[in-house]
Amino acid sequence: MSALIAEEEIVHEIDFVWLEDIGRLDYVRQSLDRLPTRRGKPAYHRDGRMVGYALLGPGAKPSRSSGTFRRRVFWLLPHDRDTDPDGLYATGAPAEAVDPRTLAPGSKGLKTERSEGGPPSSAVPQLLR
Repeated sequence: MSALIAEEEIVHEIDFVWLEDIGRLDYVRQSLDRLPTRRGKPAYHRDGRMVGYALLGPGAKPSRSSGTFRRRVFWLLPHDRDTDPDGLYATGAPAEAVDPRTLAPGSKGLKTERSEGGPPSSAVPQLLR
């Protein structure tokens, strides 16, 4: 979850693979999942759908206890704003949600006015420079 993701946990990210056009999404949910590989599309075991995932560089080391890698996965649930605009998240956003336009490998991403149900923030283009 975004508040629980520490920069040091995502330092080995080298790229994201987006499965959907994130330009049309106000927010995506993010989590750190334990996955068997540094790269490749992970299996998805939640309701809803995966919209993207991180790729790790060769410096990422597996957990000594499980042999897995902690990688970010981006996802949405059926009741999220993109499919239910007048529903539970018509305003506000889940705790683990961030504006996908503020994401970059090794960066946690931010909540913005847009991700909270407001207008697109003028600050986002400046944040992305």
